[in-house]
Amino acid sequence: MYCLQCTRKWYPELPEDDVVDKCPSCRKNCNCSRCLHLNGLIKTSNKELSISERRHHLQYLISLMLPFLKTISESQSEEIEIEAKVQGILPSEVDVKRAVSYCDERVYCDHCATSIVDLHRSCPKCSYELCLKCCQEIRQGSISERPEIKLHYVDKGYKYMHGLEMEPSSSSVSEEDEEAKPSPQWNAGANGSITCAPKALGGCGECTLKLQRILPRMRMSDLEQKAETLLASYIISLPRELNCKCSALETDMRRKAASRMRSSDNYLFCPDSIDVLKEEVLLHFQEHWAKGEPVIARNVLDSTPGLSWEPMVMWRALCDSSTSSSKIISHVKAIDCLSQCEVDVNTRDFFEGYSKGRTYENFWPEMLKLKDWPPSDKFEDLLPRHCDEFISALPFQEYSDPRTGILNIAAKLPEALIKPDLGPKTYIAYGIPDELGRGDSVTKLHCDMSDAVNILTHTAEITLSQEQISAVKDIKQKHKEQNKFEERGYGVACSQEEEEMNMPEILSHEKDETGSALWDIFRREDVPKLEEYLRKHCKEFRHAYCCPVTKVYHPIHDQSCYLTVEHKRKLKAEFGIEPWTFVQKLGEAVFIPAGCPHQVRNLKSCTKVAVDFVSPENIKECLRLTEEFRQLPKNHKAREDKLEASLFSLYQLINVFFLLLLYVRVLVFIKKMVIYAIEQALIELETLPEESKPMAQ
Repeated sequence: MYCLQCTRKWYPELPEDDVVDKCPSCRKNCNCSRCLHLNGLIKTSNKELSISERRHHLQYLISLMLPFLKTISESQSEEIEIEAKVQGILPSEVDVKRAVSYCDERVYCDHCATSIVDLHRSCPKCSYELCLKCCQEIRQGSISERPEIKLHYVDKGYKYMHGLEMEPSSSSVSEEDEEAKPSPQWNAGANGSITCAPKALGGCGECTLKLQRILPRMRMSDLEQKAETLLASYIISLPRELNCKCSALETDMRRKAASRMRSSDNYLFCPDSIDVLKEEVLLHFQEHWAKGEPVIARNVLDSTPGLSWEPMVMWRALCDSSTSSSKIISHVKAIDCLSQCEVDVNTRDFFEGYSKGRTYENFWPEMLKLKDWPPSDKFEDLLPRHCDEFISALPFQEYSDPRTGILNIAAKLPEALIKPDLGPKTYIAYGIPDELGRGDSVTKLHCDMSDAVNILTHTAEITLSQEQISAVKDIKQKHKEQNKFEERGYGVACSQEEEEMNMPEILSHEKDETGSALWDIFRREDVPKLEEYLRKHCKEFRHAYCCPVTKVYHPIHDQSCYLTVEHKRKLKAEFGIEPWTFVQKLGEAVFIPAGCPHQVRNLKSCTKVAVDFVSPENIKECLRLTEEFRQLPKNHKAREDKLEASLFSLYQLINVFFLLLLYVRVLVFIKKMVIYAIEQALIELETLPEESKPMAQ
């Protein structure tokens, strides 16, 4: 039974006559408290794979993963040969003792924080553990101490953030020069033996590190041999070459996203949700995906029962959850996009601002965003119906389904193993169409460490009053004057007339009223030039408290830059590169390949839900990122002397280490995923019914 008051409040899009004809419960999109906490009501899988399809996918997965398994095995064989030289025996005589560890225990390298898969070296005295990559670097004399980075962003006051002079009591940006300290000596013996790390690096510096293993003896070699034998008995059919014409033909499965000269990848593959179940569309997806191109799937919510993604409905479900605390219900920790500070906001006030907008006292739009809300890695437990609805909406579930995706490497990890938290995660943030230049509702330029798919589930449009529009115009002019003054102080040339001359055209989409989020995704091959541009122009960007970015450790992984339209034009003029730029519309799913730097700006208030996955096509890129993130520092200056100074200090510490934490959660598992994915695929292949002959395509 549904009263009219609740129908109008919780189902505003459903006319009264439609409710009479078929109530929300029968439509399977009821928003009542009881229904919001039920799971299993809807079927999350949108396609049943035949035996031949499963066999084909599993063979395809093994064929792509086997080279990386061999690489892991070869590195272990090299370490055994070194151990044999140390002991003065044959490699076949080396007896590697098994370390004391458990299936649910994560073993990390004490130097680079990388997860250890199998062979490693351990100190018998202090249990210091070292991965094989660090062992190799020590022998080559290239081991890095991973020194701390020292950089502060100091609050110059409210007036400074809005283009006025900083308050007298405020100090300027503090950038301390890193003192050049002699690195502790850590060298390998002539025979390749390695002593425990010096005390300055966390070890005892006394005992020789012993070679140990985690997995059973011969497991890697047996797995490799078994995979090779199985593949030899089948005709492996990789995805067919479709000779894709979607970049040249007028079709409804493409979307223009760039205007690069003499380029065949200016258009992105953009199928409709009703087509993604077709075999030829999956093959088409795989062709673009293997090239490292994003994919946009349209209308993915049309095939779901229609559960409401209105933030207040989600909040209602959370309020009635037995696992939610009163603090989570009544208040949220939001990020103020202008100051980059974490602020405590009443939940109802936040969601009211989501639909109606918020302003500072000078009428400048106040942009707030929630990341990973509700604050838990158990989205499925807190919002079970929404989780099922999201998974059922996922296109190309062979890859994206976090539970059963047959080509999702992350889904192959055994239940007994502690798994990385890949989502789903919800992101709720304000947004307006016009680019402010400061304090925009953005996700700054960054690079995900796994593949991801992001669905826009709900939007709300905020309209600025004429008084606000006039105030914004005046304050933006103050920002420009402040930029010119400070750029001269940094020695940055800033002739606006010179910059605007001969600037190349790029796609903007800012006036596209049908879109809600503006995406910029860069090609992997353009990353070196992108990094060079950011290092050259880093002082033109602003980060915490609107302070200029005076120094970058890594221009992308620091996540301190957002490229405005002007910056994207300058990037194309100076380096000849531009991103894929497009607007995400309600109900669209954006697939982002691992290793593609990207940024997002909300043109409306948006609720997005995303999940990470690991595809066999992008394992190579994930492993490359693993090595890149090994070189990041272990800490940040905020931890050194600003920990208790302010809310921002804590947020800055969390923000800096979030990248490292996510790196630990995802990338350190890549090698483990390779091993378990092949193992699980082989087991499943053995259990499939036999066919009269191998499948050929």
